Amino acid sequence: MRDIIRFAWGKSSLGDVLVAVSTKGLVAFEFANQRPAMEAALHARFPDAEIVSDASGLAELIGAMAQLVEHPSLTPDIPLDLRGTPYEINVWQMLRDIAMGETTHYGALAALLGTRDARDVTKAIANNPIAILVPCHRVLRKDGSISGYRWGVYRKKALLQREKEAVARYATARQVAEHSVRTAA
Repeated sequence: MRDIIRFAWGKSSLGDVLVAVSTKGLVAFEFANQRPAMEAALHARFPDAEIVSDASGLAELIGAMAQLVEHPSLTPDIPLDLRGTPYEINVWQMLRDIAMGETTHYGALAALLGTRDARDVTKAIANNPIAILVPCHRVLRKDGSISGYRWGVYRKKALLQREKEAVARYATARQVAEHSVRTAA
């Protein structure tokens, strides 16, 4: 049976987004400036699949993903269908273990994989097709500076800033709640 990949376009505060799903889950969530090129890339990535536009069928998912761009503290229960080499999938799973508001660097990920050479890690991260839910934006240079990002450095900076603000709001709310409990006792 031929694989079917449904896709739709949406908008977020960081630009147009492409969402694509298989019967198993999300296969792509990408920021895109050029729709025809992105659709061609989708066809090239899944050459044996039937690629079907499904704006109405994916409207709810598009809305959830747009909300995630705005509020990275949300943790939507969206199944992922990670497709890549075993090495890429391993790296992508490692990215999912990085907590919101935290960052790491390419060399640290390489070390976890038993090597000092971060080039393969960098390549796997660059091939990540699922923004935010596979949080490659949380990987920085060893000196803490922001390096390239598949979907634009300005988006990476914006996502990191939104996460930092969400963590700060959570910490403030927690402190207020703890203070209220102490003063009520």
